[in-house]
Amino acid sequence: MSAEPFEPANDLPLPQERFLNREESWLQFNLRVLELAEDPSLPLLERVRFLAIFASNLDEFFRVRVAGLKRRMATGLLLRTKSGLKPREELVRIAAIADELARRHAAVFHRQICPQLAAEGIEIVRWEDLGREERTELRKLFRERIRPVLTPLAVDPAHPFPYISGLSLNLAVLVRNPATDHTVFARVKVPSQLPRFVQASKDRFVPLEDVIAAHLGQLFKGMEILQHHVFRVTRNEDLDVDEDVTENLMQALEKELLKRRFGPPVRLEVEDTITPEVLAPLVEELELAPHEIYRLPGPLDLTGLHAIADLDRGELSYRPFVPAEVINAEDDIFSTLRERDILLHHPYDSFATSVQRFIEVAAEDPRVLAIKQTLYRTSGDSPIVNALIDAAEAGKQVVVVVEIKARFDEHANISWARKLERAGCHVVYGVVGLKTHCKLALVVRQEPSGELRRYCHIGTGNYNPKTARQYEDFGLLTADPLVGEDVTDLFIHLTGYSHHSAYRRLLVAPHSMRSGLLARIEREIAHQQAGRPARIRIKTNSLVDEPIIDALYRASRAGVPVDLWVRGICILRPGIPDLSENIRVRSVLGRFLEHSRVYEFGLGRRPEVWIGSADLMRRNLDRRVEALVKVTSQQHKAYLIELMDQAMAETTSTWWLNSDGTWVRHAGDDLQSRLIGTRRWRTVDD
Repeated sequence: MSAEPFEPANDLPLPQERFLNREESWLQFNLRVLELAEDPSLPLLERVRFLAIFASNLDEFFRVRVAGLKRRMATGLLLRTKSGLKPREELVRIAAIADELARRHAAVFHRQICPQLAAEGIEIVRWEDLGREERTELRKLFRERIRPVLTPLAVDPAHPFPYISGLSLNLAVLVRNPATDHTVFARVKVPSQLPRFVQASKDRFVPLEDVIAAHLGQLFKGMEILQHHVFRVTRNEDLDVDEDVTENLMQALEKELLKRRFGPPVRLEVEDTITPEVLAPLVEELELAPHEIYRLPGPLDLTGLHAIADLDRGELSYRPFVPAEVINAEDDIFSTLRERDILLHHPYDSFATSVQRFIEVAAEDPRVLAIKQTLYRTSGDSPIVNALIDAAEAGKQVVVVVEIKARFDEHANISWARKLERAGCHVVYGVVGLKTHCKLALVVRQEPSGELRRYCHIGTGNYNPKTARQYEDFGLLTADPLVGEDVTDLFIHLTGYSHHSAYRRLLVAPHSMRSGLLARIEREIAHQQAGRPARIRIKTNSLVDEPIIDALYRASRAGVPVDLWVRGICILRPGIPDLSENIRVRSVLGRFLEHSRVYEFGLGRRPEVWIGSADLMRRNLDRRVEALVKVTSQQHKAYLIELMDQAMAETTSTWWLNSDGTWVRHAGDDLQSRLIGTRRWRTVDD
């Protein structure tokens, strides 16, 4: 994977403060999610879902990003961040921003969403709001389904303070013994296996902790319940596995997963009604700093709002649609691919009738000799995995590169890996020290003529039928011999011991992707300086890689128009004179998670367009195996270029990034609705 040489366009010094704060940029992304929950033009239950997404996003931010900063402090790595702050300063600053966002999130729930749900006949109420019949039913529910799984734990000299698992909801209870007048602290864990919001009657729901709190007398019989308050702890849940000294990666990872639940605390959420008497033992035992305590109006943990958003109230949700079938069911998929490449745009194009069908047909076709595929994340009952198992059992050679270090999907991927191995698949875990994040499938087929032909799928998203209906992604199905040769070489690199470097239609990380992207940026600078048309446009989830950003700054200084479509984190500062005045940054959020990556270089007759798995982050370019494929069909390039045009249009609803790191929403037409509404797609009602 050789680097393509390039010469920087100029050596003018770049200002020190040219990067935005990464953590604050992430929090700004979650603010944009919250703004969708606040948007009265969106269907009400979709706004409820955005509240739940905001909550789960913030959980992950603390579990990973805040945890990482605390780990740096604990190990003595106190170097300043790119934005100039020490880790301790950074933690205090982002804690203040996160606290403000969490309070705004709670306010949207209480002041906007709950009243509007109630107006539609859907109520989220507290125990004191329930009627007599509702309480009677919930008492029965408590007795039969809740009480048997509860374990109240008192704290006294004979009972140490209990371990509080990460993200669990808990009741802190003060109990007094009337006989001795002795007061003890107790903890009751709210069972995560039960619904977060319990149905009290038709379309009326109450938080599970309210039902438990109303029955504490049954858990502490003969005692006086003085106080009870809800709290929730977030812990460091990032993993640390040294592959260089670990012989069995899967066993080492399983041990780390067991340790994950015992990670150090990074956040304590408490109801704002909590008293100092109850809060003090929590803070002391968890060893938390003041800025790590978040006081919020209950109920806590609004990730459970997904269940409310799933209610069968079609008039309060997005209008359903049927994805287009790019490949007719009657057509032979291999014959079609021998004629032309197929560009897929999910979820607008059906995943089931394209990618999934591609693997399933290959598994059944007696002419197919081998299937090779990468798996990063997949669904619980995966038809892709089932097809690979069928292929192996039919005697085909099946090679699966399973990334068992995919964050928070480690357990599932270990399970899939073992299931595939039992079926006779060759399962490997990629390259030591690197995550395998590329999305590749290779089918080797012996044609009736006797020749071997390779058919490939290269995507921007995971082989997951469920998320393919929710995430926006691209995929390329092709029988191009050059792509087939490249993908074959890449699989040999992943499964064997190879340092192949001569790819033709792929850019592959960690060895050639960064240099390939930098070379193309410098080429556009050269075009601009020579008076030829030049342009750079990139669609990515995150933009935090400093060398790439510096190259984009050089392009802007040279006069190259740079348009960036960034869903999440962006530490580049646009619009700064003599640095980035030619750079625009836009963000699109909405019904579908914008997940695809598109790289466009050139303006004129022959622009280059690439799609693939890599974001512009150091981890993607240096510590992962990633792949971008060059799109060669003029029709496909035109579609991708038109999509970029629409995202950058003044009439499209987008957020615009300012040089100070704030994002401002500009109203306009919804891009995702526009794509659903074009003639390629059919809505259910059509």
